[in-house]
Amino acid sequence: MKPVKVGICGLGTVGSGSFSILRNNAEEITRRVGRSIVIEQIGARRDNDMCDTSGVSVTRDIFDVVNNPEIDIVLELIGGTTVAKELVLTAIENGKHVVTANKALIAEHGNEIFARAQEKGVIVAFEAAVAGGIPIIKLIREGLSANRIDWLAGIINGTGNFILSEMSEKNRNFDDVLAEAQALGYAEADPTFDIEGIDAAHKLTILASIAFGIPLQFEKTYTEGISRITSEDVAFASELGYAIKHLGIARRSKMGIELRVHPTLISRKQLLANVNGVMNAIMVQGDVVGPTLTYGAGAGALPTGSSVVADVIDVARTLTADPTNRVPHLAFQADALSSMQILPVEEIECGFFLNMTIKDRAGVLANITQILSMNDISIESLIQREREGSELVPLVVMTHDVKERNMNAAIAAIEALPDVAGTVQRIRVENLA
Repeated sequence: MKPVKVGICGLGTVGSGSFSILRNNAEEITRRVGRSIVIEQIGARRDNDMCDTSGVSVTRDIFDVVNNPEIDIVLELIGGTTVAKELVLTAIENGKHVVTANKALIAEHGNEIFARAQEKGVIVAFEAAVAGGIPIIKLIREGLSANRIDWLAGIINGTGNFILSEMSEKNRNFDDVLAEAQALGYAEADPTFDIEGIDAAHKLTILASIAFGIPLQFEKTYTEGISRITSEDVAFASELGYAIKHLGIARRSKMGIELRVHPTLISRKQLLANVNGVMNAIMVQGDVVGPTLTYGAGAGALPTGSSVVADVIDVARTLTADPTNRVPHLAFQADALSSMQILPVEEIECGFFLNMTIKDRAGVLANITQILSMNDISIESLIQREREGSELVPLVVMTHDVKERNMNAAIAAIEALPDVAGTVQRIRVENLA
């Protein structure tokens, strides 16, 4: 059979990793596919010293790649959502299959892209868009296709996990660890997407669509970052037997779909609580299989390139297949996606960790517990510490499950008390049993 010809757009971290894997593992890939996969052309603004591109056509105009009639599969590895969207839609219009690692593009424009791809009978594959080298999309879409997925929860941003791990293990403060993460290349100069949860929200949007068969709805994903987490929060959580992790959580309920990214307390007995550093891990609960946990590198040239090339292999295997018999982009048939609503965060129910500073005088604690009781909030545990030489002391309260709107009302009332200093730190608590 004639070789499958690939065009690579972007020769940065992921592009160079994908290039290296296609070159170095060419023999193994050919054995798996039944024919060779060759790199026909590369579109990149500049050369990459990590890649020996001799013998390959290189262009500075990435649109040369998608307009090249010899190319069967286009690898979109440039990032962003503006030029990348135009590039992918042009490739689809030209009848080419697309492999991308671009989570923002899929989360924000995937509905349009998949509809166009279906019309043209081509595949858009995106395993590398979530959790780097972990094949989580294939696991949910294919490996767990016999299951009704109840919920999933994951550490899906390595930068945030590195920061929280260092704060927990070495009692460091947030700003100090963030600066180290930037120096090590784990965080960008502008770390907003990582530390404020936007990157994780893109990934969670994709996972939820595949798990529940719903359209991609990034704009409805509740997103909260980790920049307000203090070393004191981490220490108190540990004393109570919990770790603080930045989780993406998607859960099916009778009322609708919960779709949220935020700092979360989880029991240290949970495997997910012990995933540290820059590693990623995702738990998926199926009604038949029960809980599953996948763990691995969530970023990097070769781990992410591994997922990119796996998609190339999958596409190459199906080039001669009837398009109507291929695995659907979002796991469910396009005309069978559910219209189940995404729940507003105020309707979500969970436990809460509250950390506040109060004046050390009689009656303050009674006033706080009364406010909690008035909002139907019951206390699970409580820690109060003395500070020598100060009238201000920390108070930590752990609650049983309660609706978020009740907690919002309670926090507003507590913060209005004259004996409560500053704001109340609120972190949600999840039981991932």
